[in-house]
Amino acid sequence: MTELTDDDVAPDVRFRGGRLASAIPIAFFIVWAIVQSGLLGIGDTTGLVAGMLVGLVVGMFFVKGPWKEYADVVFDGMTERVAATAIVAWLWAGMFAETIQVGGFVDGLVWAADALSVGASLFPAITFLLAALLATGIGTGYGTAIAFTALVFPAGVALGSNPILLFGAILSGAVFGDNLAPVSDTTIVSAVTQDADIGGVVASRLKYALVAAAFAFVAYLVAGQAMAGQAVDAGTVGGDASALGLVHLVSIGIVIVTAVSGRHIIEAVSWGLVSSAILNVSLGLAAPSAMLAFQASRESDLAMSIDALPVVGAFVVPVDPGNTAVAGSIYTGAAGFFPLIVLVLLIVAGAQVMQRGGGFAAILEFLLERVATSVRRAETTMVLGTALVNAMITINTAAEIAIAPYIRTLGRRFNINGYRRANILDANTSALGYIFPWGGGLLAGYSAMQRLPEQYEWFTQAMLVNPASVWPYVFHGWFLVGVFLLAAWTGYGREYVPDRVSGEVSRV
Repeated sequence: MTELTDDDVAPDVRFRGGRLASAIPIAFFIVWAIVQSGLLGIGDTTGLVAGMLVGLVVGMFFVKGPWKEYADVVFDGMTERVAATAIVAWLWAGMFAETIQVGGFVDGLVWAADALSVGASLFPAITFLLAALLATGIGTGYGTAIAFTALVFPAGVALGSNPILLFGAILSGAVFGDNLAPVSDTTIVSAVTQDADIGGVVASRLKYALVAAAFAFVAYLVAGQAMAGQAVDAGTVGGDASALGLVHLVSIGIVIVTAVSGRHIIEAVSWGLVSSAILNVSLGLAAPSAMLAFQASRESDLAMSIDALPVVGAFVVPVDPGNTAVAGSIYTGAAGFFPLIVLVLLIVAGAQVMQRGGGFAAILEFLLERVATSVRRAETTMVLGTALVNAMITINTAAEIAIAPYIRTLGRRFNINGYRRANILDANTSALGYIFPWGGGLLAGYSAMQRLPEQYEWFTQAMLVNPASVWPYVFHGWFLVGVFLLAAWTGYGREYVPDRVSGEVSRV
């Protein structure tokens, strides 16, 4: 039997009140988020940043010994690679989505929906399927949440789909891809940490993911019919020439093919970004300044000599001296995520405090020793344990890394196969990371949504979805958790170590 070693659970920072006191920063933030978003209805990412900052300060006063040790742990957390991975996905996806948007892709979607008679009631279900396809192809649910919220969400709202249901459908598609994509970080981490090969893990989880997806699709069909509203007078959206924007399906296809071929997500999205920019300019969909613009003062020497510099002039826009700025889809696509980036760094730092302070170990040791007394209860503990960790860490990959040793220990205690352990670990971290109002995937989509009123005159502030209101409608996420709870109790899909031997772990 493999057990956790002393090095796995010994706290590096000690707190007044014991190991559980290390959870104070994260617990404070969760309460703040519930009050801000849920009770007061304030969907402000920068406000959440303030909440996490205050939580980290409050936690410091409970530290035993030098505060420098606490500060060092905070810095260690903010430099974690898992946070950097999420940030990179957000920045690249944001630039890509904005560049496609200025090229009229939303107009093209509205045109296509009208031509194919895809009305407001059917649009959420179709959105779920398409988001699932994109997320599975590119391997990033965060990137899918950003792209679909920036592009597909306004098209659906213009048709009359319920905004909350539509946002839930986008997040559900992101959950599906994050859970199933072979190139997803969560898939790789879940396989490697449970000593299983990635190909076998993906093949073995199809029976869970597809069952949950089938129920989710039906739920979106029913809810879409019941919650559909009236189409919005969106002016030029869906006009006569709007079909040309669908050419950016080529850009999206390039991203999917490049990612599936095994290239890094940065490379895949970069190729999509370049191709979308070329299509915008060559087809007259958008001027170069719509993608990158230096809004220089009319009084500057460069602005006055633009006619002599045609290449530079394509990106320089003369403005009044008080209105100078950098603009365009590349700028706005990245800048819109800066508050979320700061928030994620701080939350991962808070999670690091809880991990190094022994808080996670205290909770999970209790589950290991007192609750998981049979195979059925052990697997149920795995499901609920991953849910608990995801409630505290917004980045699902970081949550997987935090709880993976405990899943491995508990699974080995009852001789549960690595495939089964990896599936339980990945499904719940993928699902719940898009359900909690402070989850990274949900906030990534919401950050993209906040810019829509600036991009479309018809899109009002009332159409924005409060992060605290969407959680009941992330149907695939809930069904995926439900499938694994049912599997834990009934034994559906359960495998023991002798049942199947894992192949070589690849794509590490």
